[in-house]
Parts: sequence; C-alpha cells; structure tokens
Amino acid sequence: MKNRIISILAIVLLGMTSCHVPKTLIYQYAGIYDYRIFHNREIAVSTPQPWIKSASYNKAIYPEIMLNDLTAIQTTAFLVIRNDSLLFEQYWDADTNVISNSFSMAKSFIGLLIGAAVEDGYIKNLDQRASEFIPGFQKNGKSDVRIRDLLTMSSGIRWREGYGGLFGPTTRAYYGRNLKKMIRKLKQEYQPGINYRYQSIDTQILALILENATGKKVADYASEKLWKPLGAEYTALWSLDRKDGFEKAYCCFNAVARDFARIGVMVLHNGNWKGKQLIPADYITRSLTPAANINDRNGDPVNFYGYQWWTTQHKDMKINMAVGLGGQYIIMIPDKNIVIVRLGHKRSLTRKGVFSSDLFQWIDAGLEIAAK
Repeated sequence: MKNRIISILAIVLLGMTSCHVPKTLIYQYAGIYDYRIFHNREIAVSTPQPWIKSASYNKAIYPEIMLNDLTAIQTTAFLVIRNDSLLFEQYWDADTNVISNSFSMAKSFIGLLIGAAVEDGYIKNLDQRASEFIPGFQKNGKSDVRIRDLLTMSSGIRWREGYGGLFGPTTRAYYGRNLKKMIRKLKQEYQPGINYRYQSIDTQILALILENATGKKVADYASEKLWKPLGAEYTALWSLDRKDGFEKAYCCFNAVARDFARIGVMVLHNGNWKGKQLIPADYITRSLTPAANINDRNGDPVNFYGYQWWTTQHKDMKINMAVGLGGQYIIMIPDKNIVIVRLGHKRSLTRKGVFSSDLFQWIDAGLEIAAK
C-alpha cells in the first residue's frame, strides 16, 4: 500500500511539471489503436469506390513461411493489389472495417500534400523558407530552413528522435498537448540541406506550413486532395494534440487497410487515380528519388529517402514505401504493378540496411501470392 501511494504521488508530481507524463506512464507504448485515447479530426469521404476484386481474389494461400511470424510480430492485416484489383487480403484480430494507426506512414502523406499545395499555388516552390509561412520561425538560427530541407529530413534542427524515453521530444510530441508550442521553441543545430537525420519534427513543421499556407486544417486538406478523390470507403481519423487542436502530422493517420492501399496505387501510377491527376507526376518522381545531394550518417549520399518516402532495391526491382513504427507498410513494386499493405503491432528487431528485415518478408510474400 505504501509503495502504491508513493507511485501515485510520483505520477502527480511529474504531471505537475510535464503534462504528457501521466498519459505516458499510463499507456507506456504507442499502439495501433491509440486513436481511442486522443482527440481526432475526421478525414471525410465522398462517394466510395469499392475495390474491384481480381478473378483470382483470395485463391492464393498465405505463404507458409510467413505463418510463424504472425504470432511473433502480430500482423493484423495483409493485402496485395495487382493491376489495380484486390488480389488478396487476410486479417488477424481485425477486419476490413477496423481502422489502424499509420504511425510514420503519415509522413509520406504529408509529403504528398506539400506537392498538392505547390500545384494549387499555396506554395510557390520548395526553396521557400519555412519562416515565410510560420511567424517567428526564423528565431534561434532557423531562418535558412527550406521546405525542401524538411521534406528530405535535412533541416538541421535540434531534435533527438526516439520512442522509449519518458522525457524525449518524440514522446512529448506524441502524448503532449501543444505541438505548435514545441515548434516555436526549436533551435537550429546544423546547417540545413547537408546531412540526413530522420526526425518527426520536420514533418510536423511541414504540417504547420500546410495549415498556414492553405488556411485549412491538415485533415480537411487531406480529405479534399486525397481521401475524397481516391474514393476512400471509410472516414479516417487524424489524431490531435488536444481537442480541436493540431494534427499529429508525423504519425497518427488512422484508416482501414483497403484505404491505405489507395495511396499506394495512386503513387504507383505517378499521382494518377483512375485518369485523374491528384498529385503532379514530376513531384511524385522527385519524392521517390533518393536525395543524393545530402549525406547519410556515414557521409555517403542518401540512397534510401526522397520527399518523405522511402526507396530501396530488392531482387533487382525498385521498391518504394511508406513506413511506420511497428511495421506499418505501404509497399509499391512498379515492375510488377503491385501494391502491398501490411499492418500490425510489431516489426522485426533485426535490420537489413536501414530497414527492418521483415519489410523484405512482406515483399516476398506479396510477390509469391501474385505469382500463383
């Protein structure tokens, strides 16, 4: 009883100094159903466009080699789209109508919305400074940070990406209640546009640029430019930092697996969805082209990241991806006209280059299903 009282007092005292701490201690780990603990803003749908099912729909069996991994890393959804038709889908502890957290796949969606904002004339070009859109942003040495630097994760802003610490900035961003205040306090650490360093705050700044440039909430702009024209079947939710607040744009886009797949198919077709150009094709090309003008941590040109999208090579094929914590993936294989979506609670702890090794298992599983 005494220890319990001490623990409660500790939580209360910590809560007095940092508003995110009690929620962090209660929930501890970010989860794919965390929209239930946050305020959210709807990403509205218009006229749903149900997927056309392939003549071979679900005739393939989920590859036996992958079955052992289901329990270990708790996959909840696995989909394969081939030639714009739904070829395969399977769910575990979920269903077609269960929404799930994108985590950092949302970064790729923000990247698309920046392209839309340029096309709409809200943003003139990617070399505009963030300070042109965010009053006071130039303080603390940040005057030279461009939109392009934020897109390529080379802002040079001081931030320590990490998900395990109680007082780390990403934890505060996730469980805290004022993302705009966090942005105001940021300081510059390195010259922008030189070195790649993955950090969620870069995407969050892009979201504030979007909000200020368009005069619209990020979720509303996503509905207008993506969700409605893509014919999404289910209303999505973008989690907020507080009631009626700011979208957690670097994460926390909650949707069903089938609707996540629409993003992949649209990007696979260079921004085109059923004959309508949603995002400029040249912008998609640049988004999927590694930002080789900046250096990775080893001092080598970046060969895996573009404008908020990941890219790699596997079996002599170019693979493009949106990637989220816990193994959330939208995978595009242009050579095969295939899109794969995998959602789940965990990812592999082993790595292959900059990626978790399970990514390549999902690619191989999708290719095996498509080959049958």
